[in-house]
Amino acid sequence: MRSYIKYTLITIALMSALSSVAQPVRRWGITVGGNYNEIHFKQSDLFESDRMFGPSIGVTGDMMIPGVGFGIDASILYTMRQGRLHLGDRRVWESLGLGNEVARQHYIDVPLNLKFRYSKLGGLESTLMPFIYAGPTFSFLVGHNKVGDALKYTGVNVLLHAGIGVELFNKVQVSGGYSFSVGQNLGTKLLDDNVAKHRTWFVQATYFFK
Repeated sequence: MRSYIKYTLITIALMSALSSVAQPVRRWGITVGGNYNEIHFKQSDLFESDRMFGPSIGVTGDMMIPGVGFGIDASILYTMRQGRLHLGDRRVWESLGLGNEVARQHYIDVPLNLKFRYSKLGGLESTLMPFIYAGPTFSFLVGHNKVGDALKYTGVNVLLHAGIGVELFNKVQVSGGYSFSVGQNLGTKLLDDNVAKHRTWFVQATYFFK
């Protein structure tokens, strides 16, 4: 956890230095998206885990340095991640009346990105600008459904993510990427070593008001 906080502080310090060279452009907007999530268990051979879709929505702000192409952005998002667990494949959970169960978690996510936007397109950049980004996501569990009494959950986790996208008409950003948990997100109560992490493909769209 400390290394990712350190990364974030370094990113902010870098942008502060850049902003002394050029006046940054700040804006904010509304973000909506979806994810295709896998709950990947350490002992994955015990039972199958199917990917499932989940939504996300929130607000995003970014700060770009004109003429440089680099910037940062940060969001506050509600995100639901879920997966279908075939617990009934094993007698230890079948005896509890469990079968193919959906494990659903609700999070408040705070992703922080270092972003590079390519704008030297001979005038086309006012219509279309590609960009790439990467950074950590600080994820706070705020709720989950009941799967019998089979699972235990971690309240705070860090994910790493990276993605690519395109900005349209200097107003709308559409992007997609991949994220994975650094620490465990949940585990089975009856098998202490069988912990799981989220592995997630995601897409997002942001409309900026400024």
